[in-house]
Amino acid sequence: TMPKEPAVLRQNILDTTAAILACGIDPKKCFVFRQSLVPEHAELAWILGCLTNVPRLLRLPQWKMKRASQNSEGTVGLLTYPVLQAADILLYKSTRVPVGEDQVLHLELAQDIAQHFNKKYGEFFPVPKAILSEL
Repeated sequence: TMPKEPAVLRQNILDTTAAILACGIDPKKCFVFRQSLVPEHAELAWILGCLTNVPRLLRLPQWKMKRASQNSEGTVGLLTYPVLQAADILLYKSTRVPVGEDQVLHLELAQDIAQHFNKKYGEFFPVPKAILSEL
């Protein structure tokens, strides 16, 4: 949600990919891809953003904390990032999502968006459930 120098962004992508592979993810068994190369993520985020009200996003604690750290000038990208997260989850019709405690409210937003979409347009998205780690 913050502008990055192109060279730094490219290096971050490579470093993250290396870390994922170093953790033992086997690319022969799992799809490893760069989200920004899949336009459906942004397209679904737009659609879901049109179904999500701003007051709900403004109540999320991550928005409040990060906005405070940006001298009260939070960006639209920061505000709508949880909708993109919901699109990332719902695009693949995920039923279980590993999350940390700090992301539970974002997953609840994804659940609410899925339920709202399904009520309006018919059953399409499963409502994802959290997998919380004890760590």
